[in-house]
Amino acid sequence: MSIFERYLSVWVALAMVAGIVIGNIAPALVQMIAAAELARVNLVVAVLIWAMVYPMMVGVDPAAVKDAFKQPRGLGITLVVNWLIKPFTMALLGLLFFEGVFADLVSPEDAQQYIAGLILLGAAPCTAMVFVWSQLTRGDENYTLLQVSLNDVVMVFAFAPIVAFLLGVTDIEVPWETLVLSVILFVLLPLLAGIWTRKRLGSAARIEGFQAHVKPWSVIGLIATVTILFGLQGQVILDRPEVIALIAVPILIQSYGIFALAYGAAFALKVPHRIAAPCALIGTSNFFELAVAVAISLFGLNSGAALATVVGVLVEVPVMLSLVSFANRTRSRFPGNG
Repeated sequence: MSIFERYLSVWVALAMVAGIVIGNIAPALVQMIAAAELARVNLVVAVLIWAMVYPMMVGVDPAAVKDAFKQPRGLGITLVVNWLIKPFTMALLGLLFFEGVFADLVSPEDAQQYIAGLILLGAAPCTAMVFVWSQLTRGDENYTLLQVSLNDVVMVFAFAPIVAFLLGVTDIEVPWETLVLSVILFVLLPLLAGIWTRKRLGSAARIEGFQAHVKPWSVIGLIATVTILFGLQGQVILDRPEVIALIAVPILIQSYGIFALAYGAAFALKVPHRIAAPCALIGTSNFFELAVAVAISLFGLNSGAALATVVGVLVEVPVMLSLVSFANRTRSRFPGNG
C-alpha cells in the first residue's frame, strides 16, 4: 500500500473537518452543489461515487458471475441480515435510546421523528458505496455485484412493507425515481463501462495493471465525497452538535453490531474472506439516498426524521473505514486467506 492509502483514515478525517469549514464559510458554494440534484440524488456526489465504483467494475468478469452461486452461504448471510434482522434491530435501538436512555434530553415529538429516520436507514441496505468497501478489502468483484443486485431486487418488494410495518403507517410511497436512478448510476453504468474497458484491454495482465493505475483516483474520489457530504451539512453539525451526537449513538451500535453478526456468521460457516468481508459490509452500510428521500417525502425537509438519515450519512464513512481496517487485519483467519 502507498502512504496515501495507508493513512486513508487520516485524510478522511481531514476531509470531514474541511467539509465542515467549507460548509460554514462558503455557504453559497455548498448551496450550488446541493442544487445539482435529480430525484434526490446529488449529481456531484453521484459522479464521484461512479468514479469510485468503476475501477472495481473493471474487475467483474460477466462469464464468472454465474459461478458466484456456487457460494450460497454468503448470499444467505446477506439476505438474512439485511432483511430479517437489520431493520428490526435498528427500530429496537431507536426505541431503547429515544424512549428510554435519551427520553429526558429530547421532546417526545422529536424522539418519534428520530426513531422514524433510524428505521428508514435500517431498512435500506447499500447499493453504491459497498463496491468501494469491497475493493478496499480485496473482495470478489463478481460476488459483490451479485450480492448488491440481489439486494436491489429484494428492496423493490420488501422496503415499503417493512417500513410501513415498523412506522405503523400505510401510505409509504417508494420514490421509484430515486431507487431506479441510483441503480442506473451506481451499478448499471459503471458495470457497462467496466465490461467495455475489459474488452478493450484484453489480457488479464493489462486489466490488473489498469486497475492498479486507476485505484488512487478511486481513493481521491472517496475523500472528495466525504468533503462534500460534510460540507452540505456543515452548518447543521455546528448548530446542533448535541442532537447529532445523540442520533449517532444507536447508529454506531447498530453498525458495529450488524457487522459483528454477519462477519461472525461468515467465519463460523467458513466463507472465504473475499466473500465474507463484502457480505458483512453490505449489511453495515446504508442506501442513504433512498432513506433521505423517503424521510423528506413523509416528514418534510426540516424534520427530525430527515436529520436522522443525514446523520447516517455522516457516520457511515468513518465507521466503514474502521470496519474495512478490521476486516483486512483479520483476513488470515478465514479459509483461503483472501
